[in-house]
Amino acid sequence: MFLIQSVIRNHKVKIQSVLKSHTVKMTIINQIAKYHKVSHVIFDMDGLLLETEQIYEKIIRDLAASYGKPYPWEVRMRILGTTERRTCEIAVEELGLPCTVDEFQKQFSQSCLDNLGNCNLMNGAERIVRHFHNNNVPFCLATSSSQESVVVKTSNYPALFKLFHHKVCGSTDPDVKQGKPAPDIFLVACQRFPGNIKPEDCLVFEDAPNGCRAAKLAGMQVVMVPDSHVTEKQKEDATVVLKSLLHFKPEEFGLPPFADINEE
Repeated sequence: MFLIQSVIRNHKVKIQSVLKSHTVKMTIINQIAKYHKVSHVIFDMDGLLLETEQIYEKIIRDLAASYGKPYPWEVRMRILGTTERRTCEIAVEELGLPCTVDEFQKQFSQSCLDNLGNCNLMNGAERIVRHFHNNNVPFCLATSSSQESVVVKTSNYPALFKLFHHKVCGSTDPDVKQGKPAPDIFLVACQRFPGNIKPEDCLVFEDAPNGCRAAKLAGMQVVMVPDSHVTEKQKEDATVVLKSLLHFKPEEFGLPPFADINEE
C-alpha cells in the first residue's frame, strides 16, 4: 500500500512538473505571437534617442517665467512630441502669454539652437540602432523637430545618425501636413523606404503620448518608452511599454534578437 501511494505521489509530481514546463513554454510562445511581425523600424528622436526633453522643458519654463507665467505639467504633456510651430502655439495659448506665436517662436528657436548642442544619448539608444544596422533591419528617423534643429542635436553623434536610411523632420518637411498626433509623419517615413512597405510592416519607437497616438492612427505598432510622469491613461495607444530601450526584445516582433548577453 505504501509503495502504491509513493508511486502515485511521484507520478503527480512529474505531471505537475510537465504542466508547469508546458505553461511556461506556452506563455513565452503567446508573448512572442501576440505582436505582429515587422520588417522596418521608425524612431522618434527627442526623449527616446536623445536626452532633450528636460532641456526643452527648461527652455519653455524659462520663457514662460520671463512673462511671469508658470509652465504646468499638463501643458507640457500637450506639447510633448508636437512640431516646433505647434509647440509655440500651445505655449502661447495655454499659458496666456502676452506675445504673438511668431514672437515666442523666434525666442524659442534661438534658445533651442543655443542649448541643444550637447545633449546625451538615452540608455540603450546606440545599442539598438547599431543592432538593427548590423542585422540589416531598415530604419529611419521621424522627429517633429526641424532639420536645422536635428543637425544641432545630433552634432556629437554624426557616425550614429548617418546609419539612418532617411530622416523626416516634421517641422520643416513639406510632405508632413499635420504634426503628431496626426499620423502624417509616420506615413511619410514609411513611404520613403524602398519597395512597397506597408504601415503594418513598421514598428515605431516613441516616448510621447502624442507620438503613440500618431503611430496607432498610422496603423503601426508602437513601443513606448515614456517619462516617469506619463499616466497609465496616456500609455493606452502603445503596443508595449518599456522602462528603457535596454528592455526591448526584438524577437517579439520577428526581428533579429540581440546576439549575446553582452548586448543586453
